[in-house]
Amino acid sequence: MSTEGQETSTIPGRYWHPLEDGRLQCDLCPRFCRLRDGQRGLCFVRARAGAQMVLTTYGRSSGFCVDPVEKKPLNHFLPGTPVLSFGTAGCNLTCHFCQNWDISKSREVDTLADAASPETIARAAHHLGCSSVAFTYNDPVIFLEYAVDVAHACHELGIRTVAVTAGEICAEPRHEFFEAMDAANVDLKAFTEQFYHKICGGSLAAVLETLQYLADETDVWFELTNLLIPGQNDTDAELEKMTSWIVEHLGANVPIHFTAFHPDYRMLEVEPTPPATLSRARRIAHTNGIHHAYTGNVHDEQGGTTTCTDCNQPLIARDWYTLTHWALDEQGACTNCGTPLAGIFNGPPGTWGARRQPIRLADFH
Repeated sequence: MSTEGQETSTIPGRYWHPLEDGRLQCDLCPRFCRLRDGQRGLCFVRARAGAQMVLTTYGRSSGFCVDPVEKKPLNHFLPGTPVLSFGTAGCNLTCHFCQNWDISKSREVDTLADAASPETIARAAHHLGCSSVAFTYNDPVIFLEYAVDVAHACHELGIRTVAVTAGEICAEPRHEFFEAMDAANVDLKAFTEQFYHKICGGSLAAVLETLQYLADETDVWFELTNLLIPGQNDTDAELEKMTSWIVEHLGANVPIHFTAFHPDYRMLEVEPTPPATLSRARRIAHTNGIHHAYTGNVHDEQGGTTTCTDCNQPLIARDWYTLTHWALDEQGACTNCGTPLAGIFNGPPGTWGARRQPIRLADFH
């Protein structure tokens, strides 16, 4: 679908059906919002307009920025390369600890100040030398139609696409969404339904279905993030159960990033995550067979190092988002023993480093 010239518009949304009582049910995510005319779903961006569902934020963004791909976080996907990142507004979860709450919880259209068609975004990424475009800051499943169109425009220019998502999406739209993605980071927020229900307003089971789908039915490279919140989801028992499930159902080569919580939004009273908690989680993951477990939101060079699964040689060392060591050959295998490293690699690493470069898409129209 070409959308050149439609930078800011409301377009028909997919995945809904009418109910007998006159409402329309959104079938995009497991919330199944039921809307009367003029109402929006909890996500804010999907709304009912007359006899159809529409996407109200198509072609509008809360901002664009060039980041290191490691910030998504993705450690095994085109390391060292720049990624053009953007989001819209709203979210289909209600996480009390949201660290992008000014964007994801926004109910103001004025938040969406930067407008761009999918073709403009693809051109900008190409001009800026970005290897990929990331849908992030808020969950891209809620603006599926826009994300998929951007992905198609990017692929025409040889640019890959990344979804940073919580994975709360139904089966039919899940197929269309991930078919357009090359990589994903899925936020596995905890491993109990109680946490998801009470703290996030979501469903663990739905997320596990998405993860199983990614592992079994797609070629999407994906990594996991688990934000550890003191006293909420950081017990040994929960980490044991979660990491064991990952190995059994997703495989030992799926990387996981244990990241540090800092007080934000509705959880200002909770203390920041001690670095020792992240190291403990990483040890549990390794003990249970996960090959690549990382720490995040803290300065921990050991916790950011990728090692060979066979000879244990350091393959990629990182200082925050900067690569400090590289021991992979052109095919992405260990230079010491020849064992391939799981991931997507394209010859030598990029040299983008830790830079963060905000941009205006108006410059690329």
